[in-house]
Amino acid sequence: MYYSTGRLVASNQVSRVANRPASNLTAGRVFNPSVTRDALEAAERVRLIDEIRALEELKCAVAAAQARAAAAFDESTRAAQSRAGLRAEQLGRGVAAQIALARRESPHNGAKLLGLARILSTEMPWTLKALAAGVISEWRATILVRETACLSLAHRQQVDKLIAGNPAELEQLGDRKLIARIKSLSYGLDPHSVVNRAAKAAADRYVSCRPAPDTMAYVSALLPVAQGVSVFAALTKEAHRLRAAGDPRSKGQIMADTFVERSTGQARAEDVRVEVQLIMTDRALLHGILPTAGSGLNREPAPASASASTSTSTSTSGEDSIPDGSEPALLAGYGVVPAQWARDLILSSRAGSDRHTGRGRRTEVWLRRLYTEPASGRLTAMDSRARLVPAGLARLIATRDQLCRTPWCGAPIRHFDHIKPFRNGGPTNAENVQGLCEACNQAKEAPGWSASAVSVAAPAAGKCGSGNAAGRHTVLTKTPTGHIYRSTAPPLPTG
Repeated sequence: MYYSTGRLVASNQVSRVANRPASNLTAGRVFNPSVTRDALEAAERVRLIDEIRALEELKCAVAAAQARAAAAFDESTRAAQSRAGLRAEQLGRGVAAQIALARRESPHNGAKLLGLARILSTEMPWTLKALAAGVISEWRATILVRETACLSLAHRQQVDKLIAGNPAELEQLGDRKLIARIKSLSYGLDPHSVVNRAAKAAADRYVSCRPAPDTMAYVSALLPVAQGVSVFAALTKEAHRLRAAGDPRSKGQIMADTFVERSTGQARAEDVRVEVQLIMTDRALLHGILPTAGSGLNREPAPASASASTSTSTSTSGEDSIPDGSEPALLAGYGVVPAQWARDLILSSRAGSDRHTGRGRRTEVWLRRLYTEPASGRLTAMDSRARLVPAGLARLIATRDQLCRTPWCGAPIRHFDHIKPFRNGGPTNAENVQGLCEACNQAKEAPGWSASAVSVAAPAAGKCGSGNAAGRHTVLTKTPTGHIYRSTAPPLPTG
């Protein structure tokens, strides 16, 4: 939630455009009886396409206005920070984070948008002009900035004028043709910079993992082209070999399994050797496994040195919100998963047999019990007098917050931060600690930032409150401009 110190003048105009009827045929237009309905509908379709184009050009013009505003905000903030005595390397801290919050973007995207705004405003005036005129989108402006990053200022401005200075030609270029045109001009102006860029790109190789729909994940590797092609060719070759030997799996399945097995050293892809943290109710966990779910179960806490492949935290409360055990579970670092999928994961880790070879390794499942308030699903707090967050409290905060608490961030938690600073008397407990990514934790250290934990009344007893913010941990973050953003912990399974 966002609270502004002033109202945007354009908000009513945007609302009118967004909410007006798309077609005037059903909006009370008086028709000429001599004109056929087919002709009217054809004319209306023409008008709708014209409106879509006009709105697209408006979006581009708005993006240009946002870029100018972001660049001006950055310049003004840096000047104010300089007058306040900040060191040169600290100037600009928190600017990208504020822009990200204003645009409902992650801090990472906020930094990219700020970089784009600064380059457009100071180095590439023709691209900014084309964006403002609706000739190119914000994404294509980003391509122009990105692909000229290796050039000197003089050469970059030459490319800017040659490409963006010809709007009729620029408008016809798609992404690939635009990139090819930029590369051709760049190589002609400064071939050495292009070679150096390729070398730098190889140095920036990395592997990333992000959630995908339906309890899947994307594992991506940015590699030099020769290595990337080699990896894909090796996986393809292995898939063809196993398929020829009668393996019933599809080519894609074999390639994916081989990728996992060769990356982890496992005998089979299904043997997960790292801890997978599941959070689910004891009723959902034991539904269909024990005759009476949740009765007479002795749970032992997982020791710190446990090498279990699956660590399941069970949350219990006094309310039976969903009695049939179908409450969804939470997979740490991923999000909500179906209860049956979570049970299958646990059971498969205990099965210990390889569906391909008949061999396998039995893996252990640990249960760690968490307690939640019946109505709100709020986790029971832990307290500490230490400045550093203890491991148990950190685990509780990570379970409660799941991802960085900054609105629209979504990055993994890296720091456990005192909402009221420890130096100002802030306690080390669940109420005063939030999980943040590294970038957001650093941004809030800039002058003018503050945060406070607020109490939100829990719903009445007997009513499940997991679907709303009532009773869940809530933080209000105030930026140097006086804007306030609300962050509420996501709901946990209750039942």
